[in-house]
Amino acid sequence: MKSLTLPLLALSSLCLVACAADHVSEETQTKSREERRMKGIEKLFGEEPLAFGGKKRGSEEVGIGVNSYLWRASLDTLSFMPIASADPFGGVIITDWFSPPGNAHERFKVNVFILGRQLRSDGLKVSLFRQERESSGQWIDKTVDPQTIINLEDVILTRARHFRSTSVK
Repeated sequence: MKSLTLPLLALSSLCLVACAADHVSEETQTKSREERRMKGIEKLFGEEPLAFGGKKRGSEEVGIGVNSYLWRASLDTLSFMPIASADPFGGVIITDWFSPPGNAHERFKVNVFILGRQLRSDGLKVSLFRQERESSGQWIDKTVDPQTIINLEDVILTRARHFRSTSVK
């Protein structure tokens, strides 16, 4: 019996040591994973978080992934509407529904997509949605005049050109 106890005790000790080693390595992995994640965030944001100007550091450009003038102009133009989501790296702005003052039976929603890093008219896509409330209280989708979308894109582009012209001195 004694001859069996010693090997079982040794085997149990080895199992405990192996479990402890797994625990330490898992903790080390978690720590190194966290460090890698933080370094990735630092690379993503650069030295100054959300540097909208796109400052250059070496040969790589740091900042948002889309044209900063179009981004600022879009936010400025839609500032009267509640923003549901804004992603400066993907170039997407989504507003929540907005009813104009004095007209609670009509509401609008806007999605803006900035498609590139250059200030160009084809670098912007605007989607506009309109709904009207029926007498039963249900919201019904209505068509939007395509010229309204073009006008909204023109306002954003004009504002972006204004931002660019005032920043270049």
